[in-house]
Amino acid sequence: MSNNEIITPDSPNLGALCTQLSAMSNSLQSASDWPSQQLQICADHGVFRWFIAHEQGGLGWSGDDVVRGYLELSAACLTTTFVITQRTGACRRIASSENEDLKAKLLPDLLSGKTFATVGISHLTTSRQHLKKPALLATEVENGFVLDGYSPWVTGGKAADNLVVGASMEDGRQLLLAVPTAVDGLEAGDPAELVGLSASQTGPVNFQKVFCPIEWALDGPREDVMKRGSGANTGGLETSTLAVGLSTAAYRYLVEQQQKRTEFAQPTERFEAELDSLKHDLLAAAAGTPSCDPMQIRTRANSLVLRITQAALSSAKGAGYLESHPVGRWCREALFFLVWSCPANVLSANLCELARIE
Repeated sequence: MSNNEIITPDSPNLGALCTQLSAMSNSLQSASDWPSQQLQICADHGVFRWFIAHEQGGLGWSGDDVVRGYLELSAACLTTTFVITQRTGACRRIASSENEDLKAKLLPDLLSGKTFATVGISHLTTSRQHLKKPALLATEVENGFVLDGYSPWVTGGKAADNLVVGASMEDGRQLLLAVPTAVDGLEAGDPAELVGLSASQTGPVNFQKVFCPIEWALDGPREDVMKRGSGANTGGLETSTLAVGLSTAAYRYLVEQQQKRTEFAQPTERFEAELDSLKHDLLAAAAGTPSCDPMQIRTRANSLVLRITQAALSSAKGAGYLESHPVGRWCREALFFLVWSCPANVLSANLCELARIE
């Protein structure tokens, strides 16, 4: 254990880490950027061990402790934190697999930060579900599977050593595999320039007759492979948590501004009450004692992050509209929550609010 390691969310080392991440956050602007230095700093602080059980080499943080940690990280740098969620999703899928040999091979270096893994599973849950042909087809062959197609939204595909990818078979069964990115036939496409979080280097990964031996299988083939095991493992709260974290960054900026301009006092107090209530309900849900439905939390988080980042921009005036100013970046990043794993009922609620439909 290093002196920098963050053992609990109450550790002063968490504040020190977030100060570093915040100072570096404006360097992550385009798809040509990648938070390699930020991820290394997180590894040095033991962040990647938060999410994995003690018996597997992790710190075994509880659900509400994970939320508390994520809230601070995402307030400091949303891009780095989003990348960590995808990395953690891969690690948790590996850790929850019954493939003991693969776990023993991959987890130690992932927990230390020596290697990087990410997920390519959105096409099994939200993206490309309207297509008749699977985006990524798995064909069973002797001693394994052959993958053909692509995974459309993969974060950090070019930086990854391993990709936890989901594929579908002709009969509708699905499987998860941990595929080394150096394998023949796998190629990470160019990442997209996004409205926000471009430096997460999110883009397609293409598979051309990629042979995957059975030893790489994490789960399946079976129906609805995503419904078993552990991915985000926060009860559907992970996306809401990052939205609340970004809202916290904007709120802290408003507090600074109200010390200079009294007209910000009342709006800032209203935002503070709303943010405190949302954090309370979020932590209660993460602790297993929910006071409301996770989708209500997500709807409220989406609403708050859009409004409070724009309030921060208004308070910054023209300076905030410069690309180099953090509040402009926060406004762009807030739009991400309208499209990232956004269920239909949350989308509908957000549209009704924007249209002022009660």
